[in-house]
Amino acid sequence: MLEITSIKNGLVIDHIEAGMGVKIFRYLNLDKRCNQVALIINAESKRLGKKDIIKIEDCMDIDYTILGLLSPNITINEVRNEKRTKKIKPELPKIVENILKCNNPRCITGDEKYVPHTFKLVNCEKGTYRCEYCDHIMKLSEVIS
Repeated sequence: MLEITSIKNGLVIDHIEAGMGVKIFRYLNLDKRCNQVALIINAESKRLGKKDIIKIEDCMDIDYTILGLLSPNITINEVRNEKRTKKIKPELPKIVENILKCNNPRCITGDEKYVPHTFKLVNCEKGTYRCEYCDHIMKLSEVIS
C-alpha cells in the first residue's frame, strides 16, 4: 500500500472527486509555486470509493471559493504543527467569472472574446448557474468533468 506522510504546516485538499485533482492542481497553478506539493490520484475512500488528494506544504494563501465549484465534496484542512487547525467545506460561489463557458450558441460571449463569461448562482442544491448575458441555465454536472 502506498504511504503518504503528513505535512507539518500547510493545506490538505481532500475528498476531491477522482480525476479532478489534476484540474485543481492546474487551476491553482501549483506547478509554478515553490512549495512542496503532493498530488494523490485515485486514493481509496470509504465515502467516495476513489478520490484525489492534494497536500501543499507551507501554504495558506489559496482561493477556496472556486474549489467547491470544481469538486462539490471537497474539504480543505489547514494544518499547523502537524495538527489540523481548521476544516473548511467551501460553498458554491455566488458569481463565477471566466471559469464556466456559456454553451448557448447565440450568447454574445461566443462571438465577442472581450466579454467575460459571467454566471450567477441560481440554485445551490441543484448546482445551477445563469449566464448574465443570455439567461441560459447551466448545471455544474454538465460542464465540470
